[in-house]
Amino acid sequence: MPFSYTPSYASTRLPVFARNVVSTSHPLAAQAGLRILQQGGNAVDAAVAAAAAMTICEPVSNGLGSDAFCILWDGQALHGLNASGRAPAAWTPEYFHQRYGQGQATPPTRGMDTVTVPGAVSAWAALSARFGKLPFADLMEPAAEIAERGYLVPVVVQHKWAAAVGELQSQPGFAQSFMPWGRAPQVGELFQFQAAARALRAIGATRGQAFYTGEIAQALVAFSQAHGGSHTLADFAAHQPEWVTPIARNYRGHTLHEIPPNGQGIAALIALGILDQFDVASLPVDSAASQHLQIEAMKLAFADVYRYVAEPSSMEVTPAQMLDDAYLASRARLIDMNRAQDFGAGNPFKGGTIYLTAADENGMMVSFIQSNYMGFGSGCVEPTFGVSLQNRGQAFSTDRTAANSANVVAPGKRPFHTIIPAFLTKDGQPVMSYGVMGANMQPQGHLQTLVRMLDYGQNPQAACDAPRWRFNAGLGINVEPDMPAATVQGLKGLGHRLEAMQGSYQDFGAGQFIWRMGDPKVHGYVAASDPRRDGQAAGY
Repeated sequence: MPFSYTPSYASTRLPVFARNVVSTSHPLAAQAGLRILQQGGNAVDAAVAAAAAMTICEPVSNGLGSDAFCILWDGQALHGLNASGRAPAAWTPEYFHQRYGQGQATPPTRGMDTVTVPGAVSAWAALSARFGKLPFADLMEPAAEIAERGYLVPVVVQHKWAAAVGELQSQPGFAQSFMPWGRAPQVGELFQFQAAARALRAIGATRGQAFYTGEIAQALVAFSQAHGGSHTLADFAAHQPEWVTPIARNYRGHTLHEIPPNGQGIAALIALGILDQFDVASLPVDSAASQHLQIEAMKLAFADVYRYVAEPSSMEVTPAQMLDDAYLASRARLIDMNRAQDFGAGNPFKGGTIYLTAADENGMMVSFIQSNYMGFGSGCVEPTFGVSLQNRGQAFSTDRTAANSANVVAPGKRPFHTIIPAFLTKDGQPVMSYGVMGANMQPQGHLQTLVRMLDYGQNPQAACDAPRWRFNAGLGINVEPDMPAATVQGLKGLGHRLEAMQGSYQDFGAGQFIWRMGDPKVHGYVAASDPRRDGQAAGY
């Protein structure tokens, strides 16, 4: 598709054109992926190496104890991987009520009782085993070297690091691992993580088995039990990632693919299905009318997602019912172009995160995301191996009577997940691997950037740079400070309750994009990296 490359917004980034490319939110991770490509690896090898490096370079968002999802084009077909972790066998609503009281509607926010079995390492191993070219240990080595030698802490990472210390410094292992001078590192200070280097090499040597049945698993279980957790070796040994078929929705001659529930990717598909009922391109790109329409579509999508999405076996409706053409058309008719609304769920019954992407000249494209959920996650860090553990279990409900009882905690169950990689195709062929990180901002970012590219012809970097809005709840939204003043006033006039705020990845997401320009051996790709992070798109 023809893009405009005339700069549209103030930005610190330019599009990157290359036949082999890696785009991440930290330059050293992008370079780790390129190093693997130059050693003869493919895009999967590069993505795994970059993902491992990200656990070291951006610990404020992910770690060795993260979960992960992936969508990839192997050159012939699209594949999805769900490597989210499951609840320990001990977890039930009664378990949490006994520990935290009957009034506790969810598991706690921090500590070992927020940690489901981490899945990121299993994702790396599964991707490498099925699609990789290089030895798995080679993929871990760039990250291990960064952890061992250290790196200078960059601006955005340092800001999030410093903000987390006050809340997390009392969690087991946190200060020992992430406060080497009794505080967060300053910008430009050297941070070394010898324990994580040890873990990465053990993971590499055993193709991940050390993490689930070997020495790392044993250390994690001992750490959990020493600090009030209920994890067992059986919980870790039982973990397996799941290969899944992505769900999809057509939009403007293209097809957007997302991981099916237990993730929220279906929200972007629902919103696009609603927008498909409107002539979005007839509205000026940054106008209040265009933004209002997108906001209302996103609100309708979230109303259904928060009501129905959970582990697939627990859902009352299927993704197909939620994406039904007639149902989405009926939802679209609820939008009033003259006023903002607070929508409830419909009735479809019928009969902090890192994202990275890599592509190679042979046509393989990888869309990969991994996360600790809330910044550093649980705050718990096993000190022998430097495993920073996520707090994804906090997304469970402990109330069987609530409207979201589909997401009630149970042994071996996966919670609702916010992290979602995305992939765009046209006529069954790959077009773009992309994602936008940041909690419930993720489907909102998928929607806003894709509309800019497909409806308005903005190139991926311009779509990254453009000001964004974020729906919160009810009529409440936030907008970035550089949203045009006329647009802000127009949205207020339609009844949206909003305020400008300083943007960060946590507030408005941050994306990485790789768009295929044609035959990769000849034309290559154009890549973008979001200026809201420390990242980089790099290629050759």
